[in-house]
Amino acid sequence: MTRTRHYRDLIAWQKSMELARAIYGASEEFPKSETFGLRMQLRRSAVSVASHIADGHGRLTDVENRKCLSAARGALNELQTQTELATSLSFIAPALAEQLLDLSVEVAKLMNGLLGVLEKETR
Repeated sequence: MTRTRHYRDLIAWQKSMELARAIYGASEEFPKSETFGLRMQLRRSAVSVASHIADGHGRLTDVENRKCLSAARGALNELQTQTELATSLSFIAPALAEQLLDLSVEVAKLMNGLLGVLEKETR
């Protein structure tokens, strides 16, 4: 696979960073009781998505890259679940949650595209 020079050039990474910033903003007003609970977990999941994409890009083999992208996909599923929970607890407004979830779906599609290319390359 012809790799981009830097992970920052990956649209999936760029969008995952946008999502992480949005999650940080959305969770800013969570109740104080959630400082080390759902708020922190949501933020960790958001950071994990972008971090795993970057990590995978730096790996030496496509197999290792795929494993990192798989971990990123898992973190994204966690983030979506946590966003839905935060919404059901009225920590995030439904309209904002919809925007966050839409952005997370966009990130998922971009990661799936990267995984598809990597899978073709290893066949």
